Amino acid sequence: MRKSPARARFAPRLRAAFVAVAIAAVSGTTLAGSPASAAVPGTGTTQFKGVNWADPRDNYADDYLHLSGLSLSDDYAQTYAKASRIIEAFRANLGANTVRLPINPYTVNGAYWKSYRGVIDAATARGFKVILSYWEGTGARKDGFIDDPSTFWPMWDTVVKTYTGNRLVHFEPMNEPHGYTDSQWADIAAQWLSTYPSVPRDRVFVSGAGYNDHVTSVCADPRLKGTYLSLHHYGFWKNYATYDQWVADLKERLGDCANRTVADEFGAPMTTGLNYDKPAPDNNSINFIQADTDTFRKLGMGSVYWPGLRTDDTYSIQTLTGTTARPWLATTNQSGADRLAWGWGRGRPVSR
Repeated sequence: MRKSPARARFAPRLRAAFVAVAIAAVSGTTLAGSPASAAVPGTGTTQFKGVNWADPRDNYADDYLHLSGLSLSDDYAQTYAKASRIIEAFRANLGANTVRLPINPYTVNGAYWKSYRGVIDAATARGFKVILSYWEGTGARKDGFIDDPSTFWPMWDTVVKTYTGNRLVHFEPMNEPHGYTDSQWADIAAQWLSTYPSVPRDRVFVSGAGYNDHVTSVCADPRLKGTYLSLHHYGFWKNYATYDQWVADLKERLGDCANRTVADEFGAPMTTGLNYDKPAPDNNSINFIQADTDTFRKLGMGSVYWPGLRTDDTYSIQTLTGTTARPWLATTNQSGADRLAWGWGRGRPVSR
């Protein structure tokens, strides 16, 4: 997840050939987007107040996704019960109402899908919005391309068929599509929309190009009208920047598209004792978190922190407590939770 937003990375595969295969993978469709079934209002995205729930491997996997705190041996009922507690802990500890979850073909097209659905169902049963995002594999496959169109599209066929009727479930065709140029990625996003015209446009998150690091290109594409846009933003992308420089950096990546955009990844160290409630001009991470949460609030943007829960991640704002069968969560940094709440429209500003 937390990758540097490099703009000129070439994978071992031939990009042009791969893109042609990906776009042609579903026969009988065109790149023209279907009309928006429900245009996103231009009043902001503050309804999304969330966190990512992640696999300890950063969601890049060539097998089943194994969310922190769950067991691959659990059946649907066991997964549902554990997920219900973790979702309630996200709400109780942080005030979250949204969770972003990874999917991949191994999980959706395999036997574990029945159990994994317990996570999605538990979240929506508790009124949570769910964002389902495709993650590529690891090793040689971790190159910013769709790994295999022949498994990617059947994965989405299953997910859309299962959840298109649940208004709380949202679909993000690909996380951090950095292998593609801006125009190539827009083509694939348009292909996704035309392939699933029954999905309302306001339940689709189109990732920003590159590492989701700018939304200006997808925002400008008329084929993607009516969708939400997802942006990623991280403090480690710079060795140091002031508060004002971070505000300017975020606004440049947004352009004039904040009213469609959700920052569905942003984060900083939460287990190292930093105090995000006080100004510390010499500290890059504190400048970053304060700048982002202030700007999200001012621009009316929703945000989904990375990660809400990921085992052994210093950025994780929650940690597992309780027993294996009855998990609960504890907050790793209350000042970080305070900044999330501020960005979501609650709490108090940092005194400057």
